[in-house]
Amino acid sequence: MPDHPHSAIARRLKRANGHLETIIEMIEQDRPCAQIAQQLQAVESAIESAKKALIHDHISHGLERSLKASGSKGQAALRDFKLIAKYL
Repeated sequence: MPDHPHSAIARRLKRANGHLETIIEMIEQDRPCAQIAQQLQAVESAIESAKKALIHDHISHGLERSLKASGSKGQAALRDFKLIAKYL
């Protein structure tokens, strides 16, 4: 049985959460700000990536079913939407 579609997203967020806990420890240990900022950037990037994956999953699965019913115009609209959504 395949994973739930959002399980990969949950794994990404759990990994980001682990990094965040490490960053808190770094702050408590008075580590250099540049190191902390670098790690914060990595966490932000991971969260942004998870958000994009969630949105694209919704587009691909939720909207796709609705637009298939509207024929070729709906399919063209979905392709256009997916193309622009990659810039979210």
